[in-house]
Amino acid sequence: MAQDTDTARYADMFAAMGAEARLRIVRLLLAAHPEGLVAGDIQAELGIPASTLSHHLEKLKSEDLISVERKGTFLWYRANTVVLRDLLTFLYAECCTRNQAIAPDTIVKFCS
Repeated sequence: MAQDTDTARYADMFAAMGAEARLRIVRLLLAAHPEGLVAGDIQAELGIPASTLSHHLEKLKSEDLISVERKGTFLWYRANTVVLRDLLTFLYAECCTRNQAIAPDTIVKFCS
C-alpha cells in the first residue's frame, strides 16, 4: 500500500511539472540553487505575468517541489532538491536498476 501512496504522490508531482511554465520555473530555480530567486526575478527571466506566476508557484509549492522563505519584504523561492532527488530516484529505481532499460552509467555520466 505504501508503494501505491508513493506512486500517487510522485504522479501528482509530475502533473505539477507537466505545464511548460512550471517546468521552466523548476529548471530556473535549480540553476539558481541554493540561493533561489525572488518572484520578480523569476517573472523577468521567464516573461510570465505576475498573476499567472503566482498560480504556478503555488502549485509547485503545494507539491513540495519548491520552497518559499520570507526575507524582509521579499519571498525567496528555491527548488526543493531533496524532493526532486526522491522523484528522480523513484524513476531511476525502475528504469536503471530493476530492468536496466537505461544503463546506470549513462545517468551517472550525465549527472557528473
